[in-house]
Amino acid sequence: MSVTAPATKPAPDHHAQFIELLQTSLEQNGFIKLVLAKYVGDEAELQRVIIKAVTVKAQPNLSFVYRYKTRDITKNLPLSEGVATIAALLPASFKNAHLLAVTDEAQLEYSKKGKSSLFKSKPQQLREAPSAEHNREKNRFLELSRPFLKDLGVTNAQNELIPAMSRKWKQINKFIEVFSHALTSSPLALDKPVRVADFGSGKGYLTFAIHDYLRNTLKAEGEVTGVELREEMVNLCNAAAAKLDHPGLVFKCGDVRSMAPSELDVMIALHACDIATDYAIHTGIRSGASIIMCSPCCHKQIRLQIQSPALLKPMLQYGLHLGQQAEMVTDSLRALFLEACGYETKVFEFISLDHTNKNKMILAVKRAEPVDPAQLLVKIEELKAFYHISEHCLETLLRADGYLA
Repeated sequence: MSVTAPATKPAPDHHAQFIELLQTSLEQNGFIKLVLAKYVGDEAELQRVIIKAVTVKAQPNLSFVYRYKTRDITKNLPLSEGVATIAALLPASFKNAHLLAVTDEAQLEYSKKGKSSLFKSKPQQLREAPSAEHNREKNRFLELSRPFLKDLGVTNAQNELIPAMSRKWKQINKFIEVFSHALTSSPLALDKPVRVADFGSGKGYLTFAIHDYLRNTLKAEGEVTGVELREEMVNLCNAAAAKLDHPGLVFKCGDVRSMAPSELDVMIALHACDIATDYAIHTGIRSGASIIMCSPCCHKQIRLQIQSPALLKPMLQYGLHLGQQAEMVTDSLRALFLEACGYETKVFEFISLDHTNKNKMILAVKRAEPVDPAQLLVKIEELKAFYHISEHCLETLLRADGYLA
């Protein structure tokens, strides 16, 4: 007599159920947002994707914000294409998806072995779906209504962007975006004043912006100092700060060599010429800054020293390439010195400031735990020997203080 085994209950298709929940929320205008996390793909520095509903040219779309460590990339897709993209990303690229809707909430997770789990819950109170009207400023880190923008000539009396200042407006927001990302990975706590110095602050666009972002967006207390050589600029910015009642914001006349604060949390120096960038980085390190943001300008010191290997000379006979090599070597060494001093450092292309092609940024965030610099220092010496570099200003400053002993 044979016994028939009981039928095995098929495993639930959590992926299909989750996509169905997404489709339903979109069809019922109840979709709020979807976050894809636990990225397992090959794209460097991609952390998560945030998806919201928008309207583009009177058509419903899904806006995908690809969030990297130092930048965001936004892509808008029609609903059907957007849903298909989400379905393809799970679980191939992301192992976690969190759906937030007006009437419910769902989370899809995949284990390391590929096993899926789907969790669903009802909200304690009904949520309100956000407007899907596509606002080009919605991903901005600052609002055009901020008073300092009017006083600095970025907006008019109606808080509208002055067309000639559109590039400057983008630059300000990009700077705050980079700072925001750095802040989340830094050891800085916002329960006490954040001390910031902006060397070469100029007209104060970025100095006002970072103070406003700390104070009005993050609700933190900022002690921000703009340092500028031109006295007329200092007076202009101080007058604007006084008029707008910005506590904790002040501008002083001087430069990075003459005004070195004892303690800093954030050090900014954009377009400090040649070795002034080295002095700024040195100031940030010895002041204990958790975040150092530099946009170098000119690379004369190293360019005059470099003796290119014979193999590279045919390529470097062209002046443009010679200059690019000097920039690359100078800033690579700066980044390596920062790494040796306990910072996680990135060098990346930053949106052009002051309408110049100098758009590189060195971003350094202090590590929670120190690292042994021995191997880094060996690599630095090898790189210097390869190019016959006898002195790098930043190294000289750091060794004088015993940082690279």
